[in-house]
Amino acid sequence: MTTERLDQPRALRRTLRPHYDPEAFGRLSEQIARFLGTARFIVYMTVFVGLWVIWNVVAPPNLKFDPYPFIFLTLMLSLQASYAAPLILLAQNRQSDRDRIQYEQDREAADRNQAEIEYLTREIAGLRLALNEVATRDYLRAELGRLLEELKERR
Repeated sequence: MTTERLDQPRALRRTLRPHYDPEAFGRLSEQIARFLGTARFIVYMTVFVGLWVIWNVVAPPNLKFDPYPFIFLTLMLSLQASYAAPLILLAQNRQSDRDRIQYEQDREAADRNQAEIEYLTREIAGLRLALNEVATRDYLRAELGRLLEELKERR
């Protein structure tokens, strides 16, 4: 029985599965999803489908490649939708992950701010208490005035 050693890297294995960079694929899916959600895409698709239908209705019979009921067009649109839906979901998942991380960072910042506010509030309360024990200017003037009066009386 062989056990893997943790102090050595694993030997490279060849697999038949294709390797891809999930981060690059995620960025590409976000770009595609961002494009699919624009008015430009809707205009492009409308023009494409319109030209397709017009060509296959008006063109001479030997040039028509998808006669009515446009089964090939339906197949292409279904294929496009079958790829668009998972790409949009992948982009949404990545966005929700970023939002979750941002919310966690915001919560941590709010907790730090709250702790700082509580600390400063305690410091201000401590200063107020200390100021009550410190002689104020008016108190010192009154005391010095009283001492001056006592000195005058003694003379």
